[in-house]
Amino acid sequence: MAEGNLTARIAPSVASLDASQWDALTGGGNPFMRHAFLAALEESASVGEGTGWQPVPIVIEDSAGKLLAAMPSYAKSHSQGEYVFDHAWADAWERAGGSYYPKLQISAPFTPATGPRLLLRDEIYALPLLKAAESLCLKAELSSAHATFVEPAQHHLFEQAGWLKREDIQFHWENRDYASFDHFLAALASRKRKAVRKERERAQQGVEIRHLVGDQIRPEHWDAFWFFYQDTGARKWGTPYLTREAFELFGERMGESVLLILAFEDDRPIAGALNFIGQEALYGRYWGCLVDKPFLHFELCYYQAIDIAIARGLKRVEAGAQGGHKLARGYEPVATTSMHYLPDPGFRAAVEDFLDRERRGVEMDRLHIGRHTPFRKG
Repeated sequence: MAEGNLTARIAPSVASLDASQWDALTGGGNPFMRHAFLAALEESASVGEGTGWQPVPIVIEDSAGKLLAAMPSYAKSHSQGEYVFDHAWADAWERAGGSYYPKLQISAPFTPATGPRLLLRDEIYALPLLKAAESLCLKAELSSAHATFVEPAQHHLFEQAGWLKREDIQFHWENRDYASFDHFLAALASRKRKAVRKERERAQQGVEIRHLVGDQIRPEHWDAFWFFYQDTGARKWGTPYLTREAFELFGERMGESVLLILAFEDDRPIAGALNFIGQEALYGRYWGCLVDKPFLHFELCYYQAIDIAIARGLKRVEAGAQGGHKLARGYEPVATTSMHYLPDPGFRAAVEDFLDRERRGVEMDRLHIGRHTPFRKG
């Protein structure tokens, strides 16, 4: 599609695009929008043929071929690995005689972390980019388009284009200028403070916890973590999403943004948590273990993450999707947002009615949960 001196097209892959131009559009704050991350998923075969995630990145270029806007998008043949559940929509559309798949997914695959979904040199390119996505849906007969975990600063861009808004809840830890973990604990109610201390003491008994970044992460560490990841992935999803090569590529290409926390027992790694470091947040992504040690999951995934965020001066910790158990550990409910385009008027009207009702329920849940945080009242 061409308009004036602008051209919108579907690139073969993110890896096929110039890395410096792509990253210039991201602002650099979110590790999951970086060219290195998305290209690593493609080159490791974590997305692509046979995965149900076919890369179809939409880009807008000027007459010289310079990137002005980009959208990390995928043709999906299922709804796995998204963390925003639309299975009921798919079922309703199929029962009405439609084909819900393929659909267009705009996201960082397998990553329920809020960030930009429209990568823009200027906001004036937002509408042409969204119109290009809509045009792709119509021409390729895709049922719908879904942008998940959209950062608040971009909500209005989708809404101005007429996309429908959906909200859900995650649990994030907020750094209120804490000087230390004890400073954070002082903000909790006495009973909750004591419970956290006991959990940390139990979890740390007999183990050594190491933080590894960049080239400190050696192949044997990835081997150990790959074993942990496969075990957790098989239990949660049936089949782990990422290949072994993906972790190696993350370490090689964006090692400064990769933090691996390992717990050792008698110098043998028994558990691990993989995190990504952003400009403002620490993002917890994957966890696994060999032994069921009490509270070790909470220690590696939540408490160590808080320690790291305080030490690095990060504003928050995003510890992944779901998990009401995070509440007692100082993680608070926050709204997450997805945006949806459904070209069929009848289907759109039905989903819009559903979203109006769902939104009210989500907000009531968030307010109710918020009253039960472990922080001192008054």
